[in-house]
Amino acid sequence: MISFARLLIRRITLLIALLATVFVVVDLLPGSTARAVLGRDATPERVAAKERELGLDRPLPQRFWDWISGVATGDFGRTTRGRPINELLADKFPPTLLLGGLALAVTVVVSLLLGLWWAQRPVRPLQPATTIAAAIPEFVVATLLILVFALGAGWLPAVTITDRSGFPASPDMLVLPVLALAIPQIGWNTRVVRAALVDAAQAPHVESAVLDGIAARSVLLRHVLPFALPTIVASFATTVGMVLGGSLVVETIFNYPGLGAVLAGSVADRDVAVVASVVALSGAVIMCVLAVADGIRTWSLRGVR
Repeated sequence: MISFARLLIRRITLLIALLATVFVVVDLLPGSTARAVLGRDATPERVAAKERELGLDRPLPQRFWDWISGVATGDFGRTTRGRPINELLADKFPPTLLLGGLALAVTVVVSLLLGLWWAQRPVRPLQPATTIAAAIPEFVVATLLILVFALGAGWLPAVTITDRSGFPASPDMLVLPVLALAIPQIGWNTRVVRAALVDAAQAPHVESAVLDGIAARSVLLRHVLPFALPTIVASFATTVGMVLGGSLVVETIFNYPGLGAVLAGSVADRDVAVVASVVALSGAVIMCVLAVADGIRTWSLRGVR
C-alpha cells in the first residue's frame, strides 16, 4: 500500500503540473491582458507600459515560478487591476464553500438513504431516475429548476441577492443552486452505494449471518456496510471535485456571489494569476477531502479484517 507521505507528494506534484498547464492555456488565449485592463482605446505605448508593469514582458516559466513561489508563502499575488488575490479569495470563497458544502451534505444523506433502500428491495423506478439524474449536466438542471419553481410556480427566487456580509440575503435563495448541484451527484452516488452494498452482500460472512437468523437491518448495517464503505467513501470524495467544478457554472446562472463570477471575469481579462489561484484553492480543498477519505477507507478496511 502506498504510504500517506508518498501519496501526498504525488498529489501535490499533480496539482503543480495542473497549475502550470493553466498558466500555459490562459497565456495562449487570444487578446492582450494589458489591453483588457486598459480598454480598447488604449494606445500601444500605454499597453506596452502596462505589460511591463504587470511583468508580462517576462518569459512564462519565470512568471509561473514567481507566482508559485509566492503561493508557497501564502501570497497569491495581485490581480491585473491591482487588488490582492488573497483578499479576493477571502471574500468570494466562503460563499462558494457554503454552496458546495450544502450540496455535498444533501448528496451524502439522500444517496445513502436511497442506496440502502434500493439494496434492500428492488425499487424499479430508481433505475431510470438515477440514470437520468446522473446524465443531466448541472446547468440544464439549474435551468429546469428555474423554469418550474421560480418562473412557473413562483415558490423560490431565481436570482441571488446578497446582504452586507456577501452571502445570500435569505436561505431560500440557496435552495435552487443547492438542488442544481446535488441532483446529478445524487443520481450517480445512489447507484454507487447500491452497487457497493450488493457486492458486499455476496461475501460469505454475510450469508452466514443471514443463516444465523440475524435481523436484515443488522446484517446490512453491521456486516454489509463496513465492507462497502471504502467504495462509497471514494465516490463521495470524488463528488467534492464535481461539486466545486459545477458550482462555478451554477453560480453564474443564479448570480450567486462566489468564485464563479470571479473566474469568468479573470478569464475575460486573461488574468492567469486569479485563474490559477482559484484552481489552487479548489485543488487544496479536494486534496484535504481525499486525505480524509483515505483515512476513513484505511480505518474501515482494518475494522473488517
